[in-house]
Amino acid sequence: MGYRPPGNAAFTRYWIAEVLLAVGQEIFLVAVGWQIYDLTHSALSLGLIGLAQFLPQFLLALVAGHVADNFDRRRITTVCQCVKFGATAVLAGGSFSGIAGAELLYACTAAFGASHAFQQPALRALMPTLVERSELPQCIAWNSGVRKAAIIAGPALGGLIYLIGPVAAYAAAALCFFSTGAFLSSIRLAQAALPSREPMTLASLFGGIAFIRSRPVILGAISLDLFAILLGGATALLPIYARDILDAGPTGLGLLRTAPAIGAVLISLLMVRLPLERHIGRTMFASVAAFGLATIVFGVSRSFPLSFAALMVLGAADMVSVVIRTSLVQLQTPDGMRGRVAAVNSIFTGTSNHLGQFESGAVAAWLGSVASVVIGGAGTLLVAALWIKWFPSLWKVDRLVAPEETSRR
Repeated sequence: MGYRPPGNAAFTRYWIAEVLLAVGQEIFLVAVGWQIYDLTHSALSLGLIGLAQFLPQFLLALVAGHVADNFDRRRITTVCQCVKFGATAVLAGGSFSGIAGAELLYACTAAFGASHAFQQPALRALMPTLVERSELPQCIAWNSGVRKAAIIAGPALGGLIYLIGPVAAYAAAALCFFSTGAFLSSIRLAQAALPSREPMTLASLFGGIAFIRSRPVILGAISLDLFAILLGGATALLPIYARDILDAGPTGLGLLRTAPAIGAVLISLLMVRLPLERHIGRTMFASVAAFGLATIVFGVSRSFPLSFAALMVLGAADMVSVVIRTSLVQLQTPDGMRGRVAAVNSIFTGTSNHLGQFESGAVAAWLGSVASVVIGGAGTLLVAALWIKWFPSLWKVDRLVAPEETSRR
């Protein structure tokens, strides 16, 4: 029996759209990064491209969450693909005509980031309306796995296409965004799934934050992920390990970068076949602890196979945590609040990824790379222990069910 995706026709269109979107985004980012460096030969320009992508997402997150809870999420995501298609087409045209300078790259990347800000909460809030609640954890595991596979393939595909030229790379990304929009627009929603509108007020904008603070299970799950990623940023130091510690060279660096994703894909396929049913809270904490331990093993390893295996375990543990956290948040959040909660979650995730890279680099500059990774892994274990004490309700979660289903048991 093969690995069949769970869900229905609407969910199938959804995850295909997610795969196309992930591939398109990776091709776009590879092309923009290479082109801006080719034009400027400046590391600062690469940083500014990252800033142009991140700032709109950070600044617009709360507004995007409100929009996701008050308008048709399918249409929001479709419009976002139109914006991404337009920004990519402008860069393709500018590259073809020779007028694509740094300013145009920054502007189009900022438009890309702004559309991404509205896309993410709408996409995350859309999925629970497409499947039965009992199928949601399996669907999240499947969707996370295929997206991770797309993220593995996307950069390599983007690099190969860029050999033809930037126009070809941008055209390929634009085709992905166009196809994503077509799949998303073909999803049919039940009338009950369409949200009712409420005026945009400060209470509405900050409603996601207030809701998370009032739900210890959700607050514990999101904050646990935030601090685990913040401290366990070993992947930021992979170039140092590949060159100076493991003596693996550029090829080894590429393999090390793919190792966490390979572990994540394999465990997600396993969770689709064997969904988590009991001791959910304990499993989540165990996965965070495994993430910390794998980080420590990677930090002290001098063997490339052991380092590769440790990174695979790290990626697998992170995927288990992600599936449980996402399922808990989706199941315990009412539909009218999912967009705002997803927006807050995206702020936490984006912040932890960027600050985690900074933290790892700063500690490595101060104490050395090995010490930075080991301290980060030990810090992750400490966070897991503290969160068990501070969020006992999260530790005690037994099943992935909605609160009203728990009360009926």
